[in-house]
Amino acid sequence: MSIVHKVCVGAAAWLAGAGAGGAQGVIMERNVSLLMARAIADGAIEHCAKDGRGVSVAVVDRAGQVRVLLRGDATPPHSPELARRKAYTARTFRRTSSEWAKRSETGLAGQRSLDEVIPLGGGVPIMVGDDAIGAVGVSGASGGQEADEACAKAGIAKVADRLR
Repeated sequence: MSIVHKVCVGAAAWLAGAGAGGAQGVIMERNVSLLMARAIADGAIEHCAKDGRGVSVAVVDRAGQVRVLLRGDATPPHSPELARRKAYTARTFRRTSSEWAKRSETGLAGQRSLDEVIPLGGGVPIMVGDDAIGAVGVSGASGGQEADEACAKAGIAKVADRLR
């Protein structure tokens, strides 16, 4: 191997390493703040209160971690867990949990075996452009999963002006 070839190979290796090292810098990402999560949860609860029934609402951040979990008055014991899993599902798959449930019935059935996901409607991702920065899940609205989803969307609508 000639000296020129060795120098070129060495320089290429060094540049590849330098590029990887540069990627280890600060990561800037959008996420759901606590105040935004509370506003979304409160908006969902207000919308659901129209039917006179308490609901549970969970808001998760971009990593699927709970930011806010509120259990409505007189909700069944499983309601908070369902709300959390609906939000986690919507965040994980970047679509409503009802869309994912339909899509995963065939062809993607293996996704249903993932821990924490649930094929029920009521979870809605919180999007900034194409970026899912979190999700909200609702459980317990009168009218079933469609009503849960409507309440979740109403919660996100409360902060729509901040999602730009």
